[in-house]
Amino acid sequence: MAHDESLESAPRAPISEPGQAPSGKLLEDPSATPSASAAPPAATPGVWSPLATPTFRMLWMIWMAANICMWMNDVAAAWLMTSLTTSPVLVALVQSASTLPVLLLALPSGALADILDRRRYFIVTQFWVAAVALLLCLVVLSGQLTPYLLLALVFANGIGLAMRWPVFSALIPELVPKHHLPFAMALNGVAMNASRIIGPLVAGALIASLGSAWVFVLNAMLSIISGFVLLRWKRQQPANPLGREHLGSAMRVGLQFVKESPRMHAVLLRTICYFLLAAAIMALLPLTAQRLDHGTAGSGSAGTFTVLLASMGAGAILGAMLLPRIRQMLSNERTVLAGVSTQSLATLIVAFAPHISIAILGMLLSGLALLATANTLGVAAQMALPNWVRARGMSIYQMSIMGSTAIGAALWGKIASLSSVQASMAIAAISGLVALLIVQRLNPDRNMEEDLSPSKAFTPPTTDTPPEAGRVVVTIEYLVEPTRADAFRKLMQHSRRSRLRQGALSWNLLHSMSHPERFIEQITDESWTEHLRRFERVTADDVALRDRKLSFHKGKEPPEVRRYFTDSV
Repeated sequence: MAHDESLESAPRAPISEPGQAPSGKLLEDPSATPSASAAPPAATPGVWSPLATPTFRMLWMIWMAANICMWMNDVAAAWLMTSLTTSPVLVALVQSASTLPVLLLALPSGALADILDRRRYFIVTQFWVAAVALLLCLVVLSGQLTPYLLLALVFANGIGLAMRWPVFSALIPELVPKHHLPFAMALNGVAMNASRIIGPLVAGALIASLGSAWVFVLNAMLSIISGFVLLRWKRQQPANPLGREHLGSAMRVGLQFVKESPRMHAVLLRTICYFLLAAAIMALLPLTAQRLDHGTAGSGSAGTFTVLLASMGAGAILGAMLLPRIRQMLSNERTVLAGVSTQSLATLIVAFAPHISIAILGMLLSGLALLATANTLGVAAQMALPNWVRARGMSIYQMSIMGSTAIGAALWGKIASLSSVQASMAIAAISGLVALLIVQRLNPDRNMEEDLSPSKAFTPPTTDTPPEAGRVVVTIEYLVEPTRADAFRKLMQHSRRSRLRQGALSWNLLHSMSHPERFIEQITDESWTEHLRRFERVTADDVALRDRKLSFHKGKEPPEVRRYFTDSV
């Protein structure tokens, strides 16, 4: 049964639904004035400029330490597994146990980072990783470690990594001005690639001199210190009078937002194209190192592999240094195309390099392409997400990276087993570039940025007896000239995406059979509380969309809004 919420029981001021103005005029949002952080910079910022912000500098150092810990943990765990078993499957599963939690738990972690205090959540991740490291150390020293227990503890450490990445990504835009965001993310890339060099070196030195257990001791110490540093950070969590979202609902809304965002579609498609291609050079690098070592006495593929990996990290750092110039010269779309083209060239160079010096050049180019392309795509994802759903959106972006990398590694490895390493890398290089050209053709990024700044232009409805449970159905009646019906229908598809991105369960546009000028927009919300949340998620772009819809309404009165709720029979 459905009940009509009588307009007489509503406040005297007309009730407005997101996308509607009682007066039919665009309501100005006093909070939407450009902020100092959004103002264009007086001079072109450099890649190091975000470090001038003390809070970002503090978090960047923590991020650097966290990545060093990650690489040290991977190296020590892999070394321990080789001492516990000779099974290639168990040795390979160490890497799977480390990365699988990131793929499985990214979305719930992102949802938690959006609905909880991000500072406290970040602190919990630090102490989680520290606790796992201490447990690993104790088990190793007691002599009770088994291959399966090691895999379980590596998986537990991976849970901490899965929890940490979305919340850190969501915090970055809070800390730096908008025009510094690309360089803040570039510095994160510098930290990740520098740690790729520092972590294994430190872990190797500790394993050789003191033993694997001390790697975990150092990991725990760094994580605990980072946690206590975060405890000193005085961040104010915005109060939410509606309370926290439920985890299941928060995950649904996050997925729904990305599904209904054309800008996120463009980012994710390009991300998949790039990382499917980039997976080839990393997945087949050990075999490439063996080929380059063939016939070279005393060189050892492990040393060659390390040199090639370090060269890629150095190339990424070089890419960060060149990023300001790249952004001045190329648009986002051209940067991605140049990055994929450079990655394809680097893959071919490494595949057919006759000598390690040529392969090092290819790895430098690969690292440069990785930094520039991943930075461009990451910034585009950040700009496509409002703050309330940022961690969830960035977790889905991370899942696209992890998923395409895992699928690409398996695909190129299978092709290499059927043909050769060189043939597989050549196919990857060509197909990756062709795939991106097809994506850019079918799904162009028109650089049309929405204004996602929050707006308070719409007044939430009030009622003396709000429903305690049950769905809420909202109807909005428009009167439209039949000659303008097709244009109105086209515009209402934007309204559909807007409502669903705000969290509505469903949306429909009804057209009267007896009165061709009458259209009814129908929106269903999960509950009264979730209905009110949509008012909190209204952006300046939604206000502009409301104004465009009202321009089609020909009635003397504003469109009629009615609310219903499902009732138990």
